[in-house]
Order: sequence, then structure tokens, then C-alpha cells
Amino acid sequence: MVAGHFVSAFPTPLDQYPPASSAGLLATLSDRVAVDPFNAVATIVFILAILHTFVAARFIALAHRIQQQHDDEAIRDKRPKRPSVAAEILHFFGEVEVVFGLWAVVLMLALTLYDGWGTAKEYLNHTVDYTEALFVIAIMALASTRPIIGLAEKMLRRVASLGKGTPRSWWVAILTLGPLLGSFITEPAAMTICAILLGRQFYDLKPSPKLKYATLGLLFVNISIGGTLTNFAAPPILMVAGPWNWSSVYLFDHFGWRAVLGVLASTLLYSLLFRKELKSLAAQSPAPDIEVPEPAGDFETIDSDDGEARHTLLPVPAWITAVHIAFMAWTVFNSHSPALFLGGFLFFLGFVAATSPYQSLVNLKGPLMVGFFLGGLVIHGRLQGWWISPVLASLTEAPLFFGAAILTAFNDNALITYLATLVPNLAEPLRVAVVQGAVTGGGLTVIANAPNPAGQTLLGKFFGVDGISPLKLLLGALLPTLVATLIFRFL
Repeated sequence: MVAGHFVSAFPTPLDQYPPASSAGLLATLSDRVAVDPFNAVATIVFILAILHTFVAARFIALAHRIQQQHDDEAIRDKRPKRPSVAAEILHFFGEVEVVFGLWAVVLMLALTLYDGWGTAKEYLNHTVDYTEALFVIAIMALASTRPIIGLAEKMLRRVASLGKGTPRSWWVAILTLGPLLGSFITEPAAMTICAILLGRQFYDLKPSPKLKYATLGLLFVNISIGGTLTNFAAPPILMVAGPWNWSSVYLFDHFGWRAVLGVLASTLLYSLLFRKELKSLAAQSPAPDIEVPEPAGDFETIDSDDGEARHTLLPVPAWITAVHIAFMAWTVFNSHSPALFLGGFLFFLGFVAATSPYQSLVNLKGPLMVGFFLGGLVIHGRLQGWWISPVLASLTEAPLFFGAAILTAFNDNALITYLATLVPNLAEPLRVAVVQGAVTGGGLTVIANAPNPAGQTLLGKFFGVDGISPLKLLLGALLPTLVATLIFRFL
């Protein structure tokens, strides 16, 4: 009961909690738990899910050991090798993309026991907004098609050619232009294109682990800040642009030019720090053509000089690339209307089937896994406003910036900025500070920014059987995060 009346909505609306306690933040949070004890349960489950992401690699390693033991026993007993059920289950628990979905099941079981299945069903079906997760599935699938990747590679090849097409020049081109492109084709699309091209032009050359993580951290930070040149491409910006009436002109004046400077400065800094290794990678020349999945249609057969038949993909006509771009534009323009962009995506799949000789297979596993990750994240995140909102409201400008950056590491930065819009009468400098902090911290962890899971899915194979280490990713992102902090706070 709040202020003499019962609160039936779930979760409890932020404006229906008692006023902030004069005794301080902890007293305010205690009052909110007293109003709705499930707040504490939801946050404990969320913390457990975050801890699970940090130990996911251990599940993968254990799964490999159990499978190896299972195979050794099969060889010894002269039986055919088969997958171990225990190993497969452990491998499933080790997939970072499914972690929040798994703990969402625990959360819903707890909510059902607390307030009944009706409340849990209402929350899942009508309270949680899955638009962003669905959008990422569609845009990631579109951006990873052969015509789009081929076009992006051609554009970046021209820039890389200014540095004679060396691995270092490719590395610089992808990590600067790619993230800034996210302000126009959306951050998830930019992440997909950058990750695929980095895999082909850089990670395939087997750089050192230190450079691998530095590159991944730099990519995540640059993508997070690189989408702030406009008011429609970055999820944390989308959350505030409408409520606060921020135009693209306003965004560029307060964020955009700083983001460009941050992307260039961080990339240049890492380029200098790793200049010797980047130069040594030139000895390992990648294949001349972009690597794509197996095509859905026919190959073109060419007779080679030695008399053997060679198979190559048919070149993509310009009009097919133009149609792909049109589908991406439709998806971006209607990013807030799932019925429209999903309907467009179904038409797109039909177009791919009709033009299959020029296409690659549309692999939906990666996009669906990323969508599942984000869907699970918003299920948990929607229940964290009870503590995030008073934390943000209790801070002044500088602490608000750093508080938002730190909170972003444990929450999607779009959730942080969304909750900031719920703080009444937030002054304009504080609004700018919280959004700057949220985008600055967007590269610290996989869950800090919505496109990060896409990058992890596409590049995880280059980090060994244990996958991407959260701690090493954090270390790799620290320096570019510091650079972005200095630029956003002091320029």
C-alpha cells in the first residue's frame, strides 16, 4: 500500500513509491523494498545472471573435458562416438547468449510463486517491450548478407588502399569508419559489418591474445559512442530523443563531434601501442575476396588454365545491392514498428530466395541468439528501475556521468537512459551527463550495449574454446573508455 491506496500494477510504477527518504539513498531503497519485496528478489536473480556471464567460459571448458572423457571411453569400449548429454547441457549453460534467458525462467518461477502466473504472464506479454530485440534480429540478418558485406568491403577497401591495403590500414579503416557509420545504418548493423570484416581482414591472421582483446574492446567502445551523431541510430539515444526533444543537430553539437574525436583518438592510440605487431601481420596476406557463407543458389563454373573446373560466386548486380539497401532503410525507418519491419524482413527472405544465385545463405542462428540475449536482458532490466532511478536522481553532474558509465557495465545502456527520462525535472546538463556516461561505458562488458552480443557471436570463435573472457574484455576496453571519458567530460 502506498500513500493510503493499494498498488496493483507490476512492477510498481516509480511515481507510486514514497518520496525519497531524508535519511539517504539506502533508506529510500529500503522503503521501496518494503513497498514491493519482490524488488529484492528480482535484483538478486539479476545479479546471479550477471555472475553467470563471468563464469560461462568455465562451463564450456568443463563440457569439453566431459565430452573428451566420453569419447575416450567409446574408443576403449569400441563403441561409436556420440555426443555426451551432460556435455551438451553444460555447453548450453556456457553460451553467454542464453544466460539471461535461463535466469528469466528462474525469475518468472519466482514471480509466479510470489504473485501468481497471471501476473507473470501479463508482465512477459504486455509489460516488457521486445521491439529492440526483434529489430536487432532483423537488422543483423540484413547487414550480414553477401551484397551488403561486399558493398561495405569495397568502401573500406578504398580507404584501406590509402595505406596500401595492409592489415594495419584495414584495422584502422574498420575501427574508425565502421562505428561512425552506425549513426546512419544503426549500431547493430555497423557492429555486424565491422565484426565480419575484422574477422576476415584481421582476426584470421591470428594476432596475439592481447591485441585480440584490445581490438574487441576498442570496437565495442567505438560502436557505443559512434552512434551518437544522429538521434535515431543508437539505442540509448533513441530512448531519450523523443521525451527530451533532442534533434540530430543537438546530438551532433553535444555528442557527435566528440564521438568522432574519441573514435579517432582511441584508434590512433591503440595503433601506436601495437604498431609492431600490426606491421608484422602484413606477412600473412588474406585472401583477395571477402569470405561469405555457402551461397543459396548456383555457382558459376570457370575453366582454369590447368584444365580443372573452378567454382566461384556469381558477381552481385548493382540492382540487387540497391534492393538490399532499400530493405535496410525500411527496417531502420520503421524500427519502432515491429509489424512493419518484421513484415519487410519476410519479404526480404522471399527476395533472397528469388535471387539465390547471387546470395549467401541467410544464417539466422546468430541473429536469433543475440535477440534471445537482449530479450532476456530486458525481462530482467525492466525490474531494476526501483534502484537505478533513485541512484541516478541522487547524483550531481560529474558523479552522474561516472555513475551512469559504471551502471552501464551491468545493464544495457539503453535501460540507463530510459530510466533517466523517468526522473522528474532532470536539468539539461544532467541529461547530457547521464547519456554521455551511458555511451562512454558501453564497451566495458558484453551486456553494456545492445549491439555487443552481435560482436561477441561473430568474433567469439577467434578466442578459443573458452570464448571471450569478460575480465580481459574489460581490460581491453578500459583505455578507449578513458579516452572517451576525457573527451566527453573536458572538451
